[in-house]
Amino acid sequence: MKLYEQLANSIAQSIQEGVLGRGDKLPSVRQASESRGVSPATVFQAYYLLEARGLITARERSGYFVTGGAIGIPPAPAPQADASTDSMQVDVSEQVFEVLESIINNHVVPLGSAFPSPFLFPLDQLAKCMTPALQAMDPWSVMTNINRGDAELRRQIALRYMIGGLNISAEEIIVTNGAMEALNLCLMAVTRPGDTILIESPTFFSALQSIERLGLRAVAIPSHPESGIDLAAMEQAIIQHTPQACWIMTNFQNPSGSLMPDEKKKALVELVTKYQLPLLEDDVFGELYFGDKRPMPAKAFDTEDLVMHCSSFSKCLAPGYRVGWAAPGRYLKAVERLKITTTVATSLPAQLAIARYLQKGGYDKHLRNLRQVLLVNQIKFIEAIERYFPEGTCLSVPQGGYFLWVKLPEGVDALQLHKLALADGISIAPGPIFSAQKKFTNYVRLNYGQTWNMRYEMSLNALGVIVRKLMR
Repeated sequence: MKLYEQLANSIAQSIQEGVLGRGDKLPSVRQASESRGVSPATVFQAYYLLEARGLITARERSGYFVTGGAIGIPPAPAPQADASTDSMQVDVSEQVFEVLESIINNHVVPLGSAFPSPFLFPLDQLAKCMTPALQAMDPWSVMTNINRGDAELRRQIALRYMIGGLNISAEEIIVTNGAMEALNLCLMAVTRPGDTILIESPTFFSALQSIERLGLRAVAIPSHPESGIDLAAMEQAIIQHTPQACWIMTNFQNPSGSLMPDEKKKALVELVTKYQLPLLEDDVFGELYFGDKRPMPAKAFDTEDLVMHCSSFSKCLAPGYRVGWAAPGRYLKAVERLKITTTVATSLPAQLAIARYLQKGGYDKHLRNLRQVLLVNQIKFIEAIERYFPEGTCLSVPQGGYFLWVKLPEGVDALQLHKLALADGISIAPGPIFSAQKKFTNYVRLNYGQTWNMRYEMSLNALGVIVRKLMR
């Protein structure tokens, strides 16, 4: 990363964290040059980049000022821990499918989508990588790579682990059909029907669907919208229910956007190690951070191979290619055998195209550009919610990903809001689909992973109008 990009990212992080607020004046080019120990040209380039991102604006003869910054909306409160958390059967699929089927139409404004805009990905470059990769493919690789996936792709994934400070070899990785298959295989490897699983509350609805499909029981542990799962409540549930696994998103959780601090991740791993409890770590958003470096996964603190780390390229590079992976630690052989007896293999052309793209070295540049777009979009969305949503609205500002978890004023029914918004051509993801107990009835998840334009401005305005009507 170039020096001016580092400076721009540092300032952007200060804006996102509220150190620099909306309307604040940035240091002059001369002041910034002297305080940062860089040339005036570097400061100019950084300010131009921030201006292009929409984070600052130049005022004639006055300097540069912040356009986005700390928000006036209160943070979303953390769910309260129950004195005794019961295990339960999960029955959410019908409601989830009803919501998902309603937002597939590309004429609907996709605020309820689980994916960012497809136009943010280098699909042309990936397509150009696929043809030469297929032409150079050894026919025998169709057979030799059937178990764990393409050797070169696994090597590239292992390299990214190494860059992030994790020592995971290519032989410890199994390529899957997206992260959901990786997570499902890991869950199947450590459970049997009737077993109990610990999950976060709220949690990603696909985790609930997997638990329901496999005939498992769930214990929902409260999760803070900024720092993640409540470890004290989690230990209490482990003692009370003797679960067989837990399923947690440590980085930019879906839907809350929470980022578990490193010390808490370490404590989490120590907790599951104490009770020898397998941890399924869903880390599909880890690359979409807004800070200076990628947050560590819980896997980085795992000394006994209990963490089954799962991720994919679907959220950050290649949606539709359905290429993910698992690094399941001590459960590698069990996951590999389940893969062979279920889907057998993952599309080899898709694997080869991604492997070649990673070899060419453009992935990190793409990620930097993607993170810049998402950060600007987040600020634009939050500013619009401030303008259009009524008093009593709360949200937390995630440090990565592309979801806002919004608490609406008391009495607003998120499912009713979903139906009324859809009639206006706007999709949202209502809170109850993220809960085994159908909680979060006045919460919604909004996707800001779209290129900001007046369509989204008008949609958030329309949502605010509907919310006000539902308050009456």
